[in-house]
Amino acid sequence: MPDWRVVGYFFNPNIHPVDEYSKRLSDILRLGCSMGVEIRTGEYLEKDWLAAVRGLENEPERGKRCDVCYHFRMENTARLAKQEGFDAFATVLTVSPHKSSRTINQMGQELSKNLGVDYLDTDLKKQDGFKRSVELSRQFGLYRQRYCGCRYSWR
Repeated sequence: MPDWRVVGYFFNPNIHPVDEYSKRLSDILRLGCSMGVEIRTGEYLEKDWLAAVRGLENEPERGKRCDVCYHFRMENTARLAKQEGFDAFATVLTVSPHKSSRTINQMGQELSKNLGVDYLDTDLKKQDGFKRSVELSRQFGLYRQRYCGCRYSWR
């Protein structure tokens, strides 16, 4: 098993409203600090995200808009990994029972191929991963949102 240096990356221009974004960012920074993990923060590119999902506003949750959203955020992550010379990138999106790990991993592999940076397939739901994430959230006193984050799921 390789000796990994993990760097977290918070890139979520989909999160609305901005106070929701701030709550989530604050907790990830606090968690990173307590665990000794560097956390980088991407720009809050809300206008770019809105342009990416334009025309998909009325899609149901888990529909095409969500796939575009995952791809938008993962592509930004992959580009950062490539630019910084990281060995690989991954995502924690697969912990959610509401998201398809298969779809997300296919996107990651496509981005890997197109951008030339390895992607680590994950399915963080396995072995009660979601349940464990809830337990760890309680243990660390983390804020837990009640919706994915975008303005369309908020309504």
